[in-house]
Amino acid sequence: MAHSGFRRGPDSLQSEAVEDYAKALHALAERETAPVTTSALADRLGVSPGSVTAMLKRMVAMGLVEYEPYRGALLTGDGERVALEVIRHHRLLEAYLSDVLGMPWDRVHDEAEVLEHYISEELEERIAAALGDPARDPHGDPIPSRDLDLSTQHGSSLADVASGAAGTFARVSDSDPEMLRYLDERGIRPGARLTVGVRERFGGSVVIEVDGAEHSIGSELARRMVVEPASPG
Repeated sequence: MAHSGFRRGPDSLQSEAVEDYAKALHALAERETAPVTTSALADRLGVSPGSVTAMLKRMVAMGLVEYEPYRGALLTGDGERVALEVIRHHRLLEAYLSDVLGMPWDRVHDEAEVLEHYISEELEERIAAALGDPARDPHGDPIPSRDLDLSTQHGSSLADVASGAAGTFARVSDSDPEMLRYLDERGIRPGARLTVGVRERFGGSVVIEVDGAEHSIGSELARRMVVEPASPG
């Protein structure tokens, strides 16, 4: 297993915060190539811009972040590895809680948010082995490999898929338990084949067909669902 070189100090809460910031920077950087602004980080983490600035300066000193005031921050190579390690922990934990312990998929995110900071490398390996080294978590997100390689994510938001198109429901944001429950009640999980039907105008709901049944998906949920196009032929 590749390690980041970052190790928890005596103050585990501070170390947990470093991991949270690294993970947030990684997630925000996936959306665009420009440096991540302090305001974007503050919004994602629910903290003040001043707190963000102070933490970024700490992470610069640790060699985890490159930061330029009024421009933004980017993870260094070491910072990227910290982020990918905690993402691997999180997604493996989600898979274990769901697949082995039978916890509903709308509840595993919050549990994994806490536990991701505290599992050992040995426990991580045992969880991965018990699950058969899964490639994705219950929500369809790719799990970084042991070497911290993260597979490229493909697909488009359901909100952008044309009526009549067919594809596979690949993944969904795990940040809203109510949306996950809505999908679960209708038997719509990552891996499901679907066809896009009628779409209301002006950003309204979209109808999809899954296993012969039609379901109306609201615009906000449609934006959070990623669909991979059907293979030609």
